[in-house]
Amino acid sequence: MLVKNAKIIMGTEEVLVDILIENGRFVKFGKDFVENSQKEVLDANFHYILPGIIDAHTHMRTPGFTQKEDNISGSKAAIRGGVTTFFDMPNTNPATVTLEALEEKRNIYKGNSYSDYAFYFGGTRFDNHEEVEKAIDETVATKIFLNVSTGDMLVEEDAILENIFKASKRVAVHAEEEMVSKAIQLARKTKKPLYLCHISLEKELEYIREAKEMDVEVYGEVTPHHLFLSEEDRESTEESKLFLRTKPELKTKQDNEALWKALQYGILDTVGTDHAPHLLEEKKAKLTFGMPSVEHSLEMMWKGVKEGKLSIPRLQEVMSENPAKIFGLKKKGKIAVGYDADFVIIDDGDHSEIRQEEIISKAAWSPYVGQKRGCKVLTTVLRGNIVYHEGKFGKKIGKEILKHE
Repeated sequence: MLVKNAKIIMGTEEVLVDILIENGRFVKFGKDFVENSQKEVLDANFHYILPGIIDAHTHMRTPGFTQKEDNISGSKAAIRGGVTTFFDMPNTNPATVTLEALEEKRNIYKGNSYSDYAFYFGGTRFDNHEEVEKAIDETVATKIFLNVSTGDMLVEEDAILENIFKASKRVAVHAEEEMVSKAIQLARKTKKPLYLCHISLEKELEYIREAKEMDVEVYGEVTPHHLFLSEEDRESTEESKLFLRTKPELKTKQDNEALWKALQYGILDTVGTDHAPHLLEEKKAKLTFGMPSVEHSLEMMWKGVKEGKLSIPRLQEVMSENPAKIFGLKKKGKIAVGYDADFVIIDDGDHSEIRQEEIISKAAWSPYVGQKRGCKVLTTVLRGNIVYHEGKFGKKIGKEILKHE
């Protein structure tokens, strides 16, 4: 493939280049390449090209909850949003807490995803550290719930927590408030990398700042909804009191601003969506936590760029480069020679309204409906293959990125 007229960020400089792609990887950047009739030509039309987004936090609901979402619909929504790789959480049914359950999920996904993907393994209150240890080379991390979860995945006993930490390559946690500090203490004691999911409070940032100063290997994630939405939005209408409910809950506008600053200046390291789709009828019927958002994460985060809250180089770091580094994906996350040719073309002049009828997710709604997007995703390319272009989808070529690597 030859990509022409691409506007990319190299370091801190904006450059206009043509890009040569061979065997699914970037091989050369320059101008005036000789066009070969055997190569596909994609004209970026002087739009920005960004590295494919890596979403390290999704719940695609397969298996067990596929009325809400499944690997096909969820990965299609991801590709529509410029997400070329996502990591799926283990709290499905059955939960991904045994090698048997992991293999079952793997078989369902094979050949049935638009995006590349990887899986988390889950820790349980019954101390499954031996299973965790066996799965470390085929999963991105062990997910532990310290505050709330379904089934048997809330782990509260210190001895079991320590066993699971020790057995893991790296640990991702759902931890809120003081539990953030507890998770950091465990990471420091066991010397395991720690990934803190969906940080939402200003005071939680202090725990992370202090840990980084002590050279604890700790990384903080923030969701778009904890940046753009607040408890004021949640309380604004009777519907929003039901729809805009997440774990962690939305916080104050002061927390929003503190999170933006922490993201720009390196206290927080990644943006993950916590894509947690539920049908509207489920949200209306009873209090149900979680919202779909993988489809609009980049388009919303670009609003932060437009508003001066995040630079373009920093956006590329937190949405692509850092997730790849943290989770050991050596050939993803950058537009650079030798890397997988995963990228997204955006129109940063399109600030059209996000509409209900355009949504791809099976959940069929978004907390951002009615808002102006910061940019619009035009084209998504995975390993040199066009999988989304101006409303049309290509083939399901997504693969499990850790298997057999």
